[in-house]
Amino acid sequence: MRRTPADLELLRRWDEQEHVVAADPNDDWAWEVELARHPDWREQLIDPRREETLYWGDVPANLRAIDIWIGDQADLGKGWGTSIMSAVIERCFADASVSAVLIDPLASNVRAQRFYERMGFRFVQRRRFGADDCFVYRLTQNDTQKR
Repeated sequence: MRRTPADLELLRRWDEQEHVVAADPNDDWAWEVELARHPDWREQLIDPRREETLYWGDVPANLRAIDIWIGDQADLGKGWGTSIMSAVIERCFADASVSAVLIDPLASNVRAQRFYERMGFRFVQRRRFGADDCFVYRLTQNDTQKR
C-alpha cells in the first residue's frame, strides 16, 4: 500500500513506538518530504544502486534493499511479519533480473536477525551505516528455494 500525506500522523506515531525506535534509533524518515516523493527507483523496494543517497555504497546492479517493521506493538507476534516479508521477497524476485535482496538490522537487534535467518537471509558482514552498527544480510533466489 502506498502511503500518502494523509498518513503522516500514523507514521509519526509508529516511529515513536519503543520497538521501532529500538530497531531504527537514528533515522529521521522526513515523512513530510518522503510522502510527496515518488522516485522511479522506489516501489517501497529500493534499488540500492540507483537510490540517490547511496546509503548502500557502490553495489552491483540488480539488487533490492528492503526495510520492514510492524508499527503498533500490539500487532507483533501475529505472523504478519512473515506474511509481509514473504510477499516482499516474492515481489523482489518477480523481476528475473534481481539477483539478491539486502537488509540491514541493527547488530543489537537479535530478534530481527533470527527472523531474517528463518526467512533464508544469510549474514554477509557487520557494517556501520552512519551512526548505526548493523549486520548486512543477503537473500538470493536459491536461498528462497531452500526454505
